[in-house]
Amino acid sequence: MRFGVVFSIIFALAAAPAQQAGRDPVVYKVSFPAPEHHIAQVDVTWTHVTSPRLQARMSRSSPGRYALHEFAKNVYDVHAFNGAGAELPITRPNPYEWDIAGHDGTVRITYTIYGDHVDGTYLGIDRQHAHLNMPAAFMWARGMDDEPIRITFTAPHGLEWKVATQLFTTTDPWTFTAPNLQYLFDSPTELSNYTLKSFGVKNPDGTTFTIRAAVHADASPQEVDQYADGLQKIVDEAAAVYGEFPQYEPGTYTFLADYLPTNSGDGMEHRNSTVVTGRTLRTALNTASHEFFHCWNVERIRPVGLEPFNFEEANMTDSLWLAEGFTQYYGPLILTRAGLLDPEQVVSEFGRNANAVVNGSGRQFRSAVDMSRMAPFVDAARAVDRTNFNATFISYYTYGAAIAAGLDLTLRERSNGKVTLDDFMRAMWKAYGKPGGPAPGLVGHPYSLNDVRDRLADVSGDRAFAAEFMQRYIVGREAIDFARVGRYVGVDVRKAHPGAAWMGDVTLQGGGTTISTLVDPGSPAYQAGLEQDDTITSLDGKPVSAPQQIEAILRAHKPGDQISVAFTQRSGPATGTITLAEDPTIEFVIDPNATAEQVKARSAWLSSRK
Repeated sequence: MRFGVVFSIIFALAAAPAQQAGRDPVVYKVSFPAPEHHIAQVDVTWTHVTSPRLQARMSRSSPGRYALHEFAKNVYDVHAFNGAGAELPITRPNPYEWDIAGHDGTVRITYTIYGDHVDGTYLGIDRQHAHLNMPAAFMWARGMDDEPIRITFTAPHGLEWKVATQLFTTTDPWTFTAPNLQYLFDSPTELSNYTLKSFGVKNPDGTTFTIRAAVHADASPQEVDQYADGLQKIVDEAAAVYGEFPQYEPGTYTFLADYLPTNSGDGMEHRNSTVVTGRTLRTALNTASHEFFHCWNVERIRPVGLEPFNFEEANMTDSLWLAEGFTQYYGPLILTRAGLLDPEQVVSEFGRNANAVVNGSGRQFRSAVDMSRMAPFVDAARAVDRTNFNATFISYYTYGAAIAAGLDLTLRERSNGKVTLDDFMRAMWKAYGKPGGPAPGLVGHPYSLNDVRDRLADVSGDRAFAAEFMQRYIVGREAIDFARVGRYVGVDVRKAHPGAAWMGDVTLQGGGTTISTLVDPGSPAYQAGLEQDDTITSLDGKPVSAPQQIEAILRAHKPGDQISVAFTQRSGPATGTITLAEDPTIEFVIDPNATAEQVKARSAWLSSRK
């Protein structure tokens, strides 16, 4: 779907949305007086304020993140003024709000904000760049979400910065617009001396868009070229799943690629762009593949609970197994279809996801829906107290990716390859994503679990199958029969260590015998009374002080054997008996003896869709 490759060092102007008649925009001015100290100065003005008290807020959450992050903690030196320039008093009803009364219909606020963390959630400022996640940087006012916005950046003197963003451009290369708050806060921005690569794509109806990569990286020109070449392949294969690109409102989609030795690794989806960060560009394409798929799935095919995004609270949905998990499945699948990942590697990865669900203790307690609802507590959330999530929670990324693989193979097996997960994603796109919303940044029809069931019924042609699949594997806690569906594509789902004695997936600390993570409920070690922080002192009557000694003892036994264990707990010495089981770990392996029909089905699954 590309119509040619164009390399450029400047952004083409995108048409800005027409400003609403008679409405002055909210005006932001952003400068960086001392980037070496990681600070920005923000000046924001609201006009035509009709409420006697303007409630200025800092967000507590950010699009693509589901936990609270309390961005107000980095704001200081706040001042408020009326339209005549007179300073106004500020009251603080809570930690996230600055209230201003006694204004004349205009309120101007200035403040300083600190940021020294480069990823998809926060902001990082130094003399190399200003990397801005908008909710982490900018105040907003309650009741004025739909007001148009104009934002102007000023670069530090002497630094050769330019601006990369999905915001709408103007005739001034430093001034941009957004039609509303939701769009502004979904528009991360990078100011740096980045390298720009771009290429054109075309939809079946003839509409063209530009895909851009603003690469700010500790990388050679050759590495940047290789990255851009990989992005082109990823973009084409992702579009082939849906049959078309979304309508990128600025006419562009932008990869904001920030790869420096001090960065945190991350990827964050946005409507017409993505932030991808890390330390080296050489391993960046996997993240880019995942995040680009999001411009359909979650940015436009959006679940109930995330639309409209609430910047004041944590955002919860029951469908992250689809929004994040299915995207997690397609990320490496698209790499494989694009020729960037070996088929054996992607099949092995699908096996690891399946094993985590089939054998993970978390499935005893929570379904895919329940795992999704845990996001406010696990999505980059931080807790002082210990939790038992390691034993009771499976990431909705992993859980959903396993479901996606199982559903894809199930659909292929049921229809002899005529129906696939690609068909389901296209059906979701046509029903919930493509129709659009009332304004850029807004989704008109977020989907529910019943909507997912109904679209699966449409695609499979079997309403009973769709209802059963949802009830057993999404709402319920059953695991898909991966061995059965894997046979259709010549994938052998087998025990990774058949006949091996196993006491549980016990992780030991360093080179010693202290257990460093929670012991899975139901495992032999759990039944014997072992738990995190316990130190194993003897096993099968033999003293142990290193992991290798424990491994040797287990290798000398078979499933069903009972061995003694001595260990030290917080309460003191303890003993128990471990009844060893067979290691349940499963793996996916391409069957070298697959039939011609199986090889053909596997090729249809993993080969290019273009």
